[in-house]
Amino acid sequence: MQQDKIKVKLGGASETLLFPLWARALVSKEYSSLFYDAKAIELVEKIDYNFSASDMSLPVFRSIMSNISCKGNLLSLMALVAKQFDDKIKVYITGHPRASVVNIGAGLDATFYRVDNGTIRWYDVDLPAVIDVRRQLLPEPHRVTYIAKSLLDPSWCKDIKHSEEGVFMIASEVLQFFEEPQVKKFFSMLSDNFPDGEIVFTSMSRSDGGFREWIDMFPPEQRVAIGTAWIEALKDWWKKAPQDRKDKLSALISALEILAKPNGKEWADLEAWWNQLRNREKEGVVRDLMTALHGGSGMWRLEDANEITKWDNRITVLDQFPMFKNIPRDSLSADARRLMNYSDESRRSSIFHLRV
Repeated sequence: MQQDKIKVKLGGASETLLFPLWARALVSKEYSSLFYDAKAIELVEKIDYNFSASDMSLPVFRSIMSNISCKGNLLSLMALVAKQFDDKIKVYITGHPRASVVNIGAGLDATFYRVDNGTIRWYDVDLPAVIDVRRQLLPEPHRVTYIAKSLLDPSWCKDIKHSEEGVFMIASEVLQFFEEPQVKKFFSMLSDNFPDGEIVFTSMSRSDGGFREWIDMFPPEQRVAIGTAWIEALKDWWKKAPQDRKDKLSALISALEILAKPNGKEWADLEAWWNQLRNREKEGVVRDLMTALHGGSGMWRLEDANEITKWDNRITVLDQFPMFKNIPRDSLSADARRLMNYSDESRRSSIFHLRV
């Protein structure tokens, strides 16, 4: 008998947990020799959710890019960051086999099931609405504790037991949702509560160009394909978007440095405008819109880990490296390799490892 699917209803930043889950499942199916997350595949099949559509509660850039990604865009490769986190955890628990490992902003992440050595204690920290869904889909196994609190709530630190055996924390794609003063407070809070604890986290670079250089690396026919994927995803997004989001996008298009502009603000006007553009003009529109939308997302970004040591002298840098460093590329497509190489060479997204 087929099991009924479970309906998931979240909003705001909490909704973003579904995209990385989908991405990990997709990468696991397509590149299982590189990374395999059986729980991600299981959950995607269990959840009653349209993973081919983006949620309108997300910022404009993220909802459009998620929609493109769910149509098969290479951004799903970003899930390979989970492999980097797995490797860091495994190294730490080799030397601290009874450590407490804390997944901050856990979402529906299943790292515990991939790295468990049989003796670590694991803590998943996230907002109450997310933890409610997590408990529904992934009940707490032995040695795992769910903590339904914001990462900015200092009381969660007191919920971490056996810290004398070592504390290792991970925070993937979560700090970007906060302003710099909040992030500063967060790191000081870690130093106050977990002296000599370690944390690995991700951050994008301030110099990120919204994939402008990446798109230019493709041959002309592939740049046209990217533009086609963009407009198809945009059309899907437009059907669901509230009017204020449509108005914002229309204003951005009107501000583009291009002679031809849409004659109105309805989708038919935008589609007619797009279709009469030359291929090179379409490439420019995609690059400029991605940069404008991405640059306006308000994310906290970090260029150099040493910046954080200036916030608090208790913090030391252990490592910093590009997102895809040392991930084998031989089994991947030329397009995937191109994206990964561009990301690493431009250092548009990095992984940071600190001792607090």
